[in-house]
Amino acid sequence: MEISINKHSSIKIKSNKTIYFDPFEISVECHDADLIFITHDHFDHFSIEDIKKIEKEDTVYVIPDNMYNLLGGENVVVLCPNEKTNLEGLDVRTIPAYNNTKKFHPKDKGNLGYIVTIENQTVYVAGDSDMTEDNLSLKVDVALIPVGGRYTMNFEEAAKLVNTIKPKLAIPTHYGSVAGNKEDGQNFKDLVNKDIEVRLLIEG
Repeated sequence: MEISINKHSSIKIKSNKTIYFDPFEISVECHDADLIFITHDHFDHFSIEDIKKIEKEDTVYVIPDNMYNLLGGENVVVLCPNEKTNLEGLDVRTIPAYNNTKKFHPKDKGNLGYIVTIENQTVYVAGDSDMTEDNLSLKVDVALIPVGGRYTMNFEEAAKLVNTIKPKLAIPTHYGSVAGNKEDGQNFKDLVNKDIEVRLLIEG
């Protein structure tokens, strides 16, 4: 399993399937996406222009229920928080993604984080979320967590979450461009327990 971050929260995972989460500022048209997961409708997470660069004829799109009118079609799977399904042979579970006190991502909107099982490893992509009662109870192998603050948890809160749920690998996202500073990834890494691997994939 190969994980890369194009920019911000634009994640690509390549295994026997090629999977994208929130494609944004894609520089090369590759049309290789087997699945595209969208966490919510903000411009830096849902970009039709970038989706068109990676989609192919049989791409499966996975979106929150609140986005049904924005991306419809026969290959679109609409999910609500706390659902489980199997897509293209992959087990998928949705987790609510929301702010506790900030106004940007209210819980009742139904934005999503995803847990996808790839090569027998559970991969959590948090989307735009704070540390919440929903993600504090997770048990996953890999966690891709926003650390930039303002719209999501900051690097201190993200480190606290990761130190609580104890994945084998933590990858910080959502910093250095649209939100947060380029130092947030390293600051997050410095606070994470040393028995948890932290991989910085956003270039400074």
